[in-house]
Amino acid sequence: MSRLFPRCSRCKTSHFIAFLKHAHYVCSKCGFNLRLDAETRIKMLCDKKSFKILDEHMKSEDPLDFPKYREKLQQSMDTTKLNEAILTGTCTIKGFPTTIGVMEPNFIMASMGSVVGEKVTRLLEYAADNHLPALIIISSGGARMHEGIFSLMQMAKTSAAVKRLNDKGLPLFTVLTDPTTGGVTASFAMLGNVIIAEPAALIGFAGPRVIEQTIGQKLPGGFQRSEFLLEHGMLDMVVERKQLRNVLGTLLKIHAQKPYKGDW
Repeated sequence: MSRLFPRCSRCKTSHFIAFLKHAHYVCSKCGFNLRLDAETRIKMLCDKKSFKILDEHMKSEDPLDFPKYREKLQQSMDTTKLNEAILTGTCTIKGFPTTIGVMEPNFIMASMGSVVGEKVTRLLEYAADNHLPALIIISSGGARMHEGIFSLMQMAKTSAAVKRLNDKGLPLFTVLTDPTTGGVTASFAMLGNVIIAEPAALIGFAGPRVIEQTIGQKLPGGFQRSEFLLEHGMLDMVVERKQLRNVLGTLLKIHAQKPYKGDW
């Protein structure tokens, strides 16, 4: 979000960056929530100077010698100044401590390879060991197919880590943003004890176009968007971006005041 006049990806309206930042990067014309990098998300949600990074130096390898994968990794690292597609750490929100993971959509569309899956797993295990809730802000194109089966294995690994967290009576809060798709949706994204989404976010496994081509039918309006999923019981709430920090603070406060001892 460093450009002076960034454009809305939906209606193509240009916005002065200072006004857009004041509006929490929501288009004033069509209301679309622009995609945010991980650093901006952390600044918007975490208490000032409270974020402490975990597993910063982990980097992906190229286990399958996939064509041009190393070049894509290096390009993403140069662009984002991160080593992988997720930032993990601890922070406080409204004074309440939590672990936090924020996916970086500018890093190969925050796809989940071996390192992303490992960092999510370590974050959840750290939360369980330190009796903290876990929060993950998700924006992902799904499994990183450059790593083949190694990527798909992360679905089972992260899901098992969520189970261990829940076994200790600790919650996972997931925030689904545009887009949340593929193997990430099919694993930890939809396993949150409270599942929140931003307005109009694309959420699903396969994309709408693939589904239409597969079943040979026209999908209903708004299919796989946040509001459609909320109406059909797949989400707990859809929250405006400007209210997200307050909502998360309230959830953390409820947990801090009365930790739940049974199954979530």
